[in-house]
Amino acid sequence: MNSLSILVVDDDPVTRNLLQKRLVKENYEIELAEDGVEAVRQLQKKRYDVVLTDLKMPGGVDGIGVLETAKEADLKTEVILITAHASVGNAIEAMKKGAGDYLEKPINFDELLMRLQKVRNTKALVKNAIDLREAMNVTEQTSAETIQHLEMLSAECLQRQERIQAILEDENISPADKVRQALEV
Repeated sequence: MNSLSILVVDDDPVTRNLLQKRLVKENYEIELAEDGVEAVRQLQKKRYDVVLTDLKMPGGVDGIGVLETAKEADLKTEVILITAHASVGNAIEAMKKGAGDYLEKPINFDELLMRLQKVRNTKALVKNAIDLREAMNVTEQTSAETIQHLEMLSAECLQRQERIQAILEDENISPADKVRQALEV
């Protein structure tokens, strides 16, 4: 699977830049939003695999607002909240609203990378399951068509066999004519 596209949302420029540098180094596609309002605008224009958002942000749209917008835009978008220790309860509440996970500040990058790998693996499994379902649908369709074709061939062969048998059992036809007529069927 290709690299995940990630929207990093944090009002702290140091945190944003740190996340960007570290995640770009790991070959993730990163876009930044400096607050929830900007994140909402970006989410309305583009779909992301992951939204990594601070829970508490000024400006009228916090991490919960970003979460809700991301899930409205695409339920498959994974949202990971970044929270201070004091707001872990809020993060858990946000997980009930669809957030996939949360990280406490200061961010442990090994933990973040592990969680992003989990998201990547899950998306790959879902894609493989969808591909497998599509392949099964094609196989089922092809099998049904093949069975129908074989049933028609079998019916034709049975009809020919019955005609040949009728010719061979007809006492009014000479043996040479029986063979000729049977071969013509």
